[in-house]
Amino acid sequence: MTTVDMRYTGSALDRVEGLEKVTGRARYAFENFPADLVYAVPVQAAIARGEIRAVDVDAVLEHPGVIAAIWYGNAPRLVPSDNADLAVFQSRRVAYRGQYIAVVVAETYEEAKEAARLLRVEYAAEDHDVRLRADHPNMYRPEKVNPNYPTDTEHGDPDTALTVAPVLVDATYSTPAEHNNPMEPHATVAEWDGDALTLYDSTQGASGVRDTVAPLFGVPPANVRVISPHVGGGFGSKGGPSPYVIIAALAARHVGRPVKLAVTRQQMFAVTGYRTPTIQRVRLGANADGRLTAIVHDAFEQSSTITEFAEQTTTPTRIMYAAPHRRTTHRLVRLDVPTPSWMRAPGECPGMFALESAMDELAIACQIDPVELRIRNEPDADPESGLPFSSRNLVACLREGARRFGWADRDPAPGVRRRDRLLIGTGVAASTYPVYRRPSQATAQAHRDGRFTVRIAAADIGTGARTVLTQIAADTLRTSPDQVLVEIGDSALPAASLAGGSMGTASWGTAVVRACEALVEGLDRRDGDLPAAGMESSADTTEEIGAQRRLSRHAFGAQFAEVGVDTDTGETRVLRLLGVFAAGRIINPKTARSQFIGGMTMGLSMALFEESIMDLEFGDYLNRDLAQYHVAACADVRDIEALWVEEDDPHLNPMGTKGIGEIGIVGTAAAVANAVHHATGVRIRDLPIRLDKLMR
Repeated sequence: MTTVDMRYTGSALDRVEGLEKVTGRARYAFENFPADLVYAVPVQAAIARGEIRAVDVDAVLEHPGVIAAIWYGNAPRLVPSDNADLAVFQSRRVAYRGQYIAVVVAETYEEAKEAARLLRVEYAAEDHDVRLRADHPNMYRPEKVNPNYPTDTEHGDPDTALTVAPVLVDATYSTPAEHNNPMEPHATVAEWDGDALTLYDSTQGASGVRDTVAPLFGVPPANVRVISPHVGGGFGSKGGPSPYVIIAALAARHVGRPVKLAVTRQQMFAVTGYRTPTIQRVRLGANADGRLTAIVHDAFEQSSTITEFAEQTTTPTRIMYAAPHRRTTHRLVRLDVPTPSWMRAPGECPGMFALESAMDELAIACQIDPVELRIRNEPDADPESGLPFSSRNLVACLREGARRFGWADRDPAPGVRRRDRLLIGTGVAASTYPVYRRPSQATAQAHRDGRFTVRIAAADIGTGARTVLTQIAADTLRTSPDQVLVEIGDSALPAASLAGGSMGTASWGTAVVRACEALVEGLDRRDGDLPAAGMESSADTTEEIGAQRRLSRHAFGAQFAEVGVDTDTGETRVLRLLGVFAAGRIINPKTARSQFIGGMTMGLSMALFEESIMDLEFGDYLNRDLAQYHVAACADVRDIEALWVEEDDPHLNPMGTKGIGEIGIVGTAAAVANAVHHATGVRIRDLPIRLDKLMR
């Protein structure tokens, strides 16, 4: 066994699968073509609430190439589960416009698409309600918020503290529904062999899809294999199986042939999740010197009538700033809309827009620099739990960011700096994201030729997971990355947590380290003398994670933005964007920078463009494609940079890492909004910052 002196973690290693991707050899879900394949095209409900009376299946079956048309009236029965969204074709009820209510299977995609278009459905429509409002009579307090946080928290007497506070900010902020739009649309190829099901799926977690799908069809998890070696983005929308996965499997079993189903971009606006719109009221009480005495943050959100999903919007407020009196609440209303779900940095992203906008308003009210205000309210420990932080370097991020951004030269007066037709302004906001780690399993195998294979059912959704796991394994095995093959993206491999919650590297990396450590110990005992079949070791981190010390674990960051607002049109451009982060040990600077600036670009997009517009009459989103649902393009990202401060945190995992995939988006929208106020004197509390709002 070769020992190398270089440590590969911390180096900017190129993506190990890069050649596969640029040469087209990387295979995505839709690119699987088992023998005898047929195509499925779902039919969506044309009403927002009501019941299906009849579906003219017989007429569709007469079309060329059509093999089957499936709906509630002839669909196989699924085993009931807690996830009602996955009970496809099990009821006549329509819960939202765009819901999948039938599917047509045909020899070709074109034949299936045409037949689905012509399928006649008779409805009994009912009045629907699709508008979120804070005073909705059916607003209620859910038992918990995602993933398992307390719905409300309260400490001290915040109402009294607000009443007597020398300085008070009381403002309402709102964010619209926003839709995940990964480059690769959702797709599944389903193939049955007796009672064994294989799914080629675009997913953020093969193990989770297997464990969810198997019981629906009454088979053990071992009978379901989910293969997903490459995923073209997800942003949370591929965190679990959506209805299309179940439809593909159901249709494949029904017709006895492999079935391919691809979700169109337009369909994604109804059936693959989205970020709930929010209405948030933030009240801050402070002394004249800007020190907070009270924080109250109330969030109002929506879910569907099918499934409850309550986003954890106010949870970041619980750990951000010191204040003796505090309260956070969440309220939810069930509307005739699709079920919201995870979208990059759920909770923290919309919640920090409101909190950090309010902090900017407080800084102005107290006539204190916004960076200094945040530093003055830095807590010594977690403000609500009292737990010590494993590490917390928000102040370092603020100070380093201010230095690099040139913040010291900022004139605090709004609306006074011009550059030709542009009003120029700068803004700052803090960001945070919790550190999660979930149990995972891995194996490590040594081969007689000196190479190693590491196996774990992780997912690489474009983040560089393969690469960083290769680096982690190489260092633990005392070898070089080119001697290590990491196999991921298959539920037949050792079970792994999903790629979400910024917990992939922490969860999978721990399992890989432990499996590789066990292998090294075994090799050392044998003095490198391998049997003919090589040697393999395994690890399961369940017990290790369950026994971890109780600490408050979070990543932190600071976002700085410079904007230019056209005085004639109200058009806003982000001229500069800087993020400085404290996120533990950075395994690969190249992939990490991509993650940070990717999140920041999404935050810029949230600030200026993204908005799913609900048609109240028909109960459907009007802008259901990327021609009308606007996202940031290259021309909108003119000067963007991400940096990080060194952070050594031994309390996290063997690598000392914190998640980096989501914290970049958190705080960015607030930094942009705060910069727009500084440029114009106009406070936009309702995203996105459209030119019509500024011109008013």
